[in-house]
Amino acid sequence: MMIDMPTNVTIDYLKAEDEYRDAKTDSERLQSLEKMLSTIPKHKGTEKMVLQIKRKIAKIKKEIEQKEAKKGGGKGFNIRKEGAAQIVLVGPPNAGKSSILKMLTNADVAVGAYAFTTLELTPGMLKINDIQIQLVEVPGLIQGVSMGKGMGLQLLSSVRSADALVLVIDASNEPMKQMKVTLDELEAGGIKVNRRRPDIDIKKRVVGGIEIVGKDHIKADLKDVKEILIDFRISSGLLVVREDVDLADIQEALDYSTTYKKGFVVLNKFDMADPAILEKMKKKYPAFSFYPASTVHKSGFKEISEKVYQIADIKRIFTKSPGEDPAYPPVAMAMDATVKDVAKKVHKTIAKNFKYARVWGSSVKFGGQRVGEDHIPGDGDTVEIHIK
Repeated sequence: MMIDMPTNVTIDYLKAEDEYRDAKTDSERLQSLEKMLSTIPKHKGTEKMVLQIKRKIAKIKKEIEQKEAKKGGGKGFNIRKEGAAQIVLVGPPNAGKSSILKMLTNADVAVGAYAFTTLELTPGMLKINDIQIQLVEVPGLIQGVSMGKGMGLQLLSSVRSADALVLVIDASNEPMKQMKVTLDELEAGGIKVNRRRPDIDIKKRVVGGIEIVGKDHIKADLKDVKEILIDFRISSGLLVVREDVDLADIQEALDYSTTYKKGFVVLNKFDMADPAILEKMKKKYPAFSFYPASTVHKSGFKEISEKVYQIADIKRIFTKSPGEDPAYPPVAMAMDATVKDVAKKVHKTIAKNFKYARVWGSSVKFGGQRVGEDHIPGDGDTVEIHIK
């Protein structure tokens, strides 16, 4: 992909562009592109060029990740998912992620009062509401990790594959700065926390060119929009836009390597922090929930465990056989799972011969109510499956 020559660029940008042309490795190309991105003048006239550079960065990162995957990845960066969900603990070095993991799961982890105690993914199991949730500590996230610094791209790949995130911030040591660096690096790595994908759909076609529905929502030149589509190898298709967007939003919606995760923040070492920082963080980052914690005083962990269960986006469903009591231990299901999905979880033969179910709990008007296969049980409901 060629990058259009910008106007009124700085000497630093031109040097970075020369470095990019002369680069021999993916790492060198990434570094040069990052310099180009940081030095290019930011105004309306360079918007398209900024997006071109970002697309090039994303492409190189993807190629590096694919090469790492073929080699089997780095030591300690292949954690098999266990339990009802996998939640990663992410944050800067020395924020206390190991201590948090140990408090929540009793995992046998090394805890040290120095940076980079953890050099590989470390798992532990949190038992809550009769359900096991896997927590995984990720090595310290530093500035530049999204460009491959340190264990960068492997680290972010592990975060991307998780179900949700817990951001662990040291409340006693420039928490605002830590939060900004952490979110900036996740964002640059294609991981959006507590955000949603722009409401844009694209349907590819074999012929017919590009048709756009919802043009009034696009705050950009339609010619530039079509150029972005072509860059994503879409020469014919239907683009449907349902909300106000700019070029960056359209590119984000088309880039399916971008992931969207739920997350919340643990303000660790809160016993050593200025208590006022809690309200400051809430005001600065209204999309996040904040949970003060202290491993010294063992405070805040009940609330943190309950929040982990919430962002795992699961529900407990108890099952029982007709005429028998009590129910079996619960199974973990997605929040939108139906009683037919519960039957599949129990056994595929039972699901195949599903006739109806009886449900006790919050999702029905009375205990033992008969429901069809599309009924969605609530958290903690008991389901009794009847077969043909």
